[in-house]
Order: sequence, then structure tokens, then C-alpha cells
Amino acid sequence: MLQLIEMDSKVSLREQLKLDEGPIVLINVFTVVQEDVDTLLSAWSADAAFMKTQPGFISTQLHRGIAGSCVFLNYAMWESVRHFRNAFTNPVFQAQLQNYPPSAKASPHLFKKLAMPGICTS
Repeated sequence: MLQLIEMDSKVSLREQLKLDEGPIVLINVFTVVQEDVDTLLSAWSADAAFMKTQPGFISTQLHRGIAGSCVFLNYAMWESVRHFRNAFTNPVFQAQLQNYPPSAKASPHLFKKLAMPGICTS
């Protein structure tokens, strides 16, 4: 089963899920031992396929650390926290979390895009 570890010690994902703003970006960092990489990728692919069918889903992309790293980063865009919350708490999705290997750890956190003058736009 996937072990969830908070990315921010002061603001939990549970607290973030209470909000209703958007659009939002889910950043989820996974770690796993080398022997479990294929199982992690299979479980993540099934989760991504499910999420892709959910209202409010925009896109997702999985990245892997280079040089043999077993750290993965998922970047997913959603129309709103409400849409993500509905998909994340869906019993079908929650049941799929059992498919992750025992060594898998995840740190999901929700973000919103910021504008910084002269650097990035909103």
C-alpha cells in the first residue's frame, strides 16, 4: 500500500482538500526501491487512466530522476480543488492505492500558479 507523507508539515493535503479554488496543480513526489519501479509505474498508470476520465482533469505528466534515481514526480493540472477532491476520494481510486508496492511513498500537495513580474505570468 502507498504510504502518504506530507510535503508541508504545517499544511496537510486534507486541509487543502477543504478549499474550493482553481485552477490548481497537484505535485506528487514518489520514492520507491529499484526492485519496485515496474510495479510503481503500473500502479501510477492505472491511477492516471482513472483520473483522466474524471471531470475537471486537465493533464498529467510523470517525470523520473536521472542517473538511476528512483524518485518520480507527477505534475497534474485540475480545474479546481473540488474536482480533484471528488476524484481523489472516489472509492475506485482509493481502492487502487493497494496496487502500489510496499516500498512506495508519496508526497502529494496542491499548488496554484503565481505571477512574478518580469519572470512568469499568471
